[in-house]
Amino acid sequence: MKKKVILAFSGGLDTSFCIPYLTRERGLEVHTVMVDTGGFTPEELAAAERRAMELGAASHKVVDAVETYYKKGIRYLIFGNVLKNATYPLSVSSERVFQAMAVLDAVQQTGASCVAHGCTGAGNDQVRFDIVFETLAPGIEIIAPIRELGLSRQQEIDYLRAAGFDFSWEKSKYSINQGLWGTSVGGVETLSSDGVLPAEAYPSQVTEHEPVRVKIGFERGEPVSLNGKTLTPIEVIRALNTLGNRYGVGRDVHVGDTIIGLKGRVGFEAAAPLILIKAHHLLEKHTLTKGQLYWKGALAEWYGQLMHEGQYLEPVMRDIEAFLDSTQQYVTGEVEVELRPLSFSVLGCRTPYDLMNSGFGDYGETNRSLTAADIEGFTRVLANPLKIYYSVHK
Repeated sequence: MKKKVILAFSGGLDTSFCIPYLTRERGLEVHTVMVDTGGFTPEELAAAERRAMELGAASHKVVDAVETYYKKGIRYLIFGNVLKNATYPLSVSSERVFQAMAVLDAVQQTGASCVAHGCTGAGNDQVRFDIVFETLAPGIEIIAPIRELGLSRQQEIDYLRAAGFDFSWEKSKYSINQGLWGTSVGGVETLSSDGVLPAEAYPSQVTEHEPVRVKIGFERGEPVSLNGKTLTPIEVIRALNTLGNRYGVGRDVHVGDTIIGLKGRVGFEAAAPLILIKAHHLLEKHTLTKGQLYWKGALAEWYGQLMHEGQYLEPVMRDIEAFLDSTQQYVTGEVEVELRPLSFSVLGCRTPYDLMNSGFGDYGETNRSLTAADIEGFTRVLANPLKIYYSVHK
């Protein structure tokens, strides 16, 4: 009997090449698994299945991982207000670990002895997939044909044509990876330090020009309503993406350090992530203490770094999640946001747990809890160690 291999399938050129290659050159029985984390339409999923079967897959399976991705990933990116390098909401990088874990579930269900992916040797995704496979299925054979063979795009096309598969492989000018938590955009402009992505590079174009205000409701840190209508968090994300994309909101270019040590640039379009993170952060400023905000920022930055580098299975991630969960107890309220072409503003919030409107005083206006003498004494105590220092170091 042929050995079975589970192939993480996306429907693109690289994973399409893998099916006949693994079948014909490696003598394997290929079973494709497509993991949907919110980036595919039903039509795209159906087309990918047809292609997989035409290319020779023994079976094809679609795994809906959107709910898992939100509950175990996106939720904590919101709680932590995670923006890598203060810019990027981990739109695509945060998906890969959940896709890899879903692929491994299929490996266990079919009894396959191999797992494969279509990653090249030049990016982050190869590490993200491999580290999950190595950690959760030690000893399983990992096959990465594109990386192992060092193939160019044209070589893959030539191989498929020679094998009798003459699909249209016209390369679009820009590489688009779309998901629930945003879309990445790559092109020749992002390969240089001074390249500028034109407006047409982004999948959504500006169609709305009049400003609009929306109110986002949060409960214990999670988005649960939009303009007073109760929704699931995933529904809020989808609705904000649809609305924000009409204004071209959430566009930027991220520059960062890749897992393999290279510097890289990538454009992205992430309306809902940026709106939600900024709105959530404002609500936290009103409901959390100075200490909570400080330590949340420090731990969340590390959480985002580990998530970006595929280290989701590191136990410290569960520890940070427990801390983040604890901080969200009173992050409940409604935040108003105004959308405009290519920008948005977080205007204000209402919350029953507002530490600003507590009756103790109004900044710069009145102080109802301390006397003038209290402030004078407090200042003397605060200045005392500095006075000692400067008395020695004149």
